[in-house]
Amino acid sequence: MDLHQLWTILSTPDNVPIVLLLFVIPFYTWYGLRQSFANDRLIAQLEKDPVMAKTHHRKTQPWRPGWAREVHVWPYLLRIEFLAAIILTVILMVWSITLNAPLEEPANPTLTMNPSKAPWYFLGLQEMLVYFDPWMAGVVFPSLIIVGLMVIPYIDENPLGNGYYTYKQRKFAIWTFLFGFIALWVSMIVIGTLIRGPGWMWFWPGMTWDHNRLTFDVNRDLPDIFGIKNRIGKILFGGIVVGIYCVAAWIGVHMAIVRDAFGKKILARMSLLQYATMQLMLILMLSLPVKMILRLVFRIKYVWVTPWFNI
Repeated sequence: MDLHQLWTILSTPDNVPIVLLLFVIPFYTWYGLRQSFANDRLIAQLEKDPVMAKTHHRKTQPWRPGWAREVHVWPYLLRIEFLAAIILTVILMVWSITLNAPLEEPANPTLTMNPSKAPWYFLGLQEMLVYFDPWMAGVVFPSLIIVGLMVIPYIDENPLGNGYYTYKQRKFAIWTFLFGFIALWVSMIVIGTLIRGPGWMWFWPGMTWDHNRLTFDVNRDLPDIFGIKNRIGKILFGGIVVGIYCVAAWIGVHMAIVRDAFGKKILARMSLLQYATMQLMLILMLSLPVKMILRLVFRIKYVWVTPWFNI
């Protein structure tokens, strides 16, 4: 294994944010969940002891003798924010001095970089181009991500969890975030940074990036595997398969919600439009790992092939 190749990738100024991402996100995910579990234990105690709920024991760190009963913005909060701003400024100054700016020579139309990669925050979209049609990965899905983030406040009307960390009262929302952001988005950024090499080919960490490497993997459309060659047959077959996937995903998500008693209560408060919008967003989100498995494991390029779009 060529560890020097791996270190070269990790130490590139462009990839420093990715290295920090690999440490910062797991830490703050653990930290937030730890506080959530602590609050859930306190909530369970308060539910069992109504008398305790009327006292000062309503926080994971309740008031103790000698503590100020009121914490003012000045000087406590502003002092912490001022120190945080100074520390962050020092970190950015050291970062900018010790690492060279990742600037390259002027663009040359006769010489293309190989691999040619987008900035790290767009690598997820570039990796999606491997699995979906360009207009799907570059236009439709990014637009749906933005729209999905905008409609979350109108879909998720659960009043619990506002202003405090909790896992028990926000299980579905937390797992949706962990799957959509960490398991999918962050993993695609890591794949695009560490694993995709020349020709956007797959190189495991430690493998040498060989620009002369050739792969002879044959990517086929799903209808071709079943011997369907005519256009109408491909359109009908692909539409049926995608329809079956949507129904199966709809049922699976619904069963995951109704299995939990708390999830049933939240579901009962949602309108049909809210529920349908949520299901649509979740089905589209689940389509990404399904398509990744089909492409990487079974070498299936498209499932639904039409003259207008490919999925």
